[in-house]
Amino acid sequence: MPACHGPATVVFDDRLTEYDFGHGHPMSPIRVDLTMRLARELGVLDKLRMVDAPIATDEQIRTVHEQGLIDAVVRCGTVPGADDEARGLGSDDNPVFRDMHQAAAHVVGASLEAFRQVWSGESLHSASIAGGLHHAMPDRSAGFCIYNDIAVGIQSLLDQGAERVAYVDVDVHHGDGVEKIFWNDPRVLTISLHETGQMLFPGTGFPTDVGGPDAQGTAVNVALPPGTADAGWLRAFHAVVPPVLREFEPEVLVTQHGCDSHIEDPLAHLMLTVDGQRAAYLALHDLAHEVAGGRWVATGGGGYALVEVVPRAWTHLLAIVGGEPLDPLTDTPPGWREHVRDVLGRTPPYRLTDGRTPAYRDWTEGYDPDTWLDRAIHATRTEIFPLHGLDPLP
Repeated sequence: MPACHGPATVVFDDRLTEYDFGHGHPMSPIRVDLTMRLARELGVLDKLRMVDAPIATDEQIRTVHEQGLIDAVVRCGTVPGADDEARGLGSDDNPVFRDMHQAAAHVVGASLEAFRQVWSGESLHSASIAGGLHHAMPDRSAGFCIYNDIAVGIQSLLDQGAERVAYVDVDVHHGDGVEKIFWNDPRVLTISLHETGQMLFPGTGFPTDVGGPDAQGTAVNVALPPGTADAGWLRAFHAVVPPVLREFEPEVLVTQHGCDSHIEDPLAHLMLTVDGQRAAYLALHDLAHEVAGGRWVATGGGGYALVEVVPRAWTHLLAIVGGEPLDPLTDTPPGWREHVRDVLGRTPPYRLTDGRTPAYRDWTEGYDPDTWLDRAIHATRTEIFPLHGLDPLP
């Protein structure tokens, strides 16, 4: 295992905003642009070494994706009017756009570089804020995700000799693509906390989904009820994630930080605040140091409150990656607010906080079977903990 030293990094260049499904699509690249502008104006990027993002090769993408998908993405991005519904291309979720393959390969390349930074020891922490495209499957694109940059990155670690990689996904949607790709690989632990698939795309990720026959217990799913807010989400997180990570003892912690769990997100039904999300990022940072020697790769993900939520949440994330968390009471810079008004005609948030102080009741204080939340937590612990030699009871 390489020695760990060196600065924290963010892998980014402006061309990553070319991953653009067009006007009116929820996943507008403006959210990434506004994040980086806010982080820059607040001095967050001064604490991070900026690394340019290479474009992934077809060979790298093929480590998890079929050549047929790559061919379809190339064709749909170059032939006017082309689509491929069988490959998930040309749908409302994944409309085709010019040079789509190059844009998607650039996102993969950015995340691969973040993984390389951490595995090589050049960086202890590295972020790929444009990455986190967790729904793409080996044979098809899905859910705004053309290629699965996270899975390509994890596979690169395995190919270089990593024996245990843990992945924690806090996006409001189940991290189904990453889970499926490593479903039967005991070297990869995938943990996803998400709104239950009973209510939300992709309709998967239940407690009984625990991994393939050779990897029982390496897929962990916490299916949360709609309406779950900071206290309930953090209760679920701390009841499941730390004990399983400690038992697994990963060499690298990989995290996906979709911030569409926020109460203002238009596509889902959880009720977190930026303050609750920040608390999750801090917890994951601390777990990386506790269980993985600090080796941490952090990616973006979903998040469709483009002005109100994503820039603040991910600026907090980048500050934590850089080792100097921001005070939630910090004002957003006047220049950033002016840019939002000029470009979007929108009213920007004035502070990095939603005015909440996240707190939760620890699982050891008791389990209430009359609440949907506690039944969901209990179901996951009951399925997963015995497979890791852990006691599922509080």
